[in-house]
Amino acid sequence: MSFGQRNYDRSRPEIEFPGETPPEELVIEDLIEGSGPAVQAGDNVECHYVGVAWSTGAEFDASWNRGQPLPFTVGVGQVIKGWDDGLLGMKPGGRRRLEIPPHLAYGDNGAGAEIGPGETLIFVVDLVDVR
Repeated sequence: MSFGQRNYDRSRPEIEFPGETPPEELVIEDLIEGSGPAVQAGDNVECHYVGVAWSTGAEFDASWNRGQPLPFTVGVGQVIKGWDDGLLGMKPGGRRRLEIPPHLAYGDNGAGAEIGPGETLIFVVDLVDVR
């Protein structure tokens, strides 16, 4: 099932901040349930996403800005651990919010200018396709 490149029928999500202490473990919240085969380690997927830094609320990346979903293989380290773990069980067409603590993201190193050391990240991820 692929609805990503043909007519993606969903708009770019807005990320709401809980306004509390960042989580110490991965938080997964299904915003929209998908249907079809659930993501397993080793699956090739395509996802649209928006990512923001917990401490600033600043968006640091979004596939929506490029107009193309991100393709990758789940569970092989092509993305941060919080994504590899957080997408398991998700179904095509689903939208999931991930709150990812530093040890499952970029840790004490950060990444670039917009993700500081020890930063907790929030993503809203739309699963476009599973293969």
